[in-house]
Amino acid sequence: MNLPLLDSGLLDTDRLSAEFQSVPAGRLHAVTKSALPTGSLDQLFRQARTYNEWSSREIDEWTIHGLYELLKWGPTAANSSPARFVWVKSAEGKARLSALAMDANRAKILAAPVTVIIGYDLAFAETMPELFPARGEMLREFYREPTAAADTAQRNSSLQGAYLIIAARALGLDCGPMSGFDNAGVDREFFAGTRIQSNFICSLGYGKPGTPFPRNPRLSFDEAGRWA
Repeated sequence: MNLPLLDSGLLDTDRLSAEFQSVPAGRLHAVTKSALPTGSLDQLFRQARTYNEWSSREIDEWTIHGLYELLKWGPTAANSSPARFVWVKSAEGKARLSALAMDANRAKILAAPVTVIIGYDLAFAETMPELFPARGEMLREFYREPTAAADTAQRNSSLQGAYLIIAARALGLDCGPMSGFDNAGVDREFFAGTRIQSNFICSLGYGKPGTPFPRNPRLSFDEAGRWA
């Protein structure tokens, strides 16, 4: 069921704030958590599409900041948060990135208001004392091991890239995630002098209506999984 939009001017926010503060901490989660309305689920999943063509509407920097402020809360292993983002917005940046993409992706990058490079920092261990204060030193030593660092960084940056897509859709943006580029070239061009490596890229903007291809099917529940 779709919920009606509420006019914030009709809400007694002081009263609501006081009521929430009076709820015991252990009960607050149960009080505030509920299933999203159908319209929100449609926007995030069922009606969301991958876009290759974009309207001329730009994305302001505050929207990108707001997008990051949402995606950063998605869970990662030991709160490691290894993803690093380059928000390619300038004409010069788009030209540099598109030159490293396969032919079919170049026009998409040039046309999109923003294309973000989702990378992963192999030196993320150095931030563990900040991100996990209770066990930061132990985790820093653990993740300094190259295999543990590489596996954790790539896996969890992929998770963070997925959070980015969901957060963008929640803010009314459309997405066009892509591989099909020279990873080593992008690393040299955008991450030189660091231990950051590129994972994938994702164009962001407001998709041009009517341009997505007909939607392809998905696997059913039984095709994709089983009970154990």
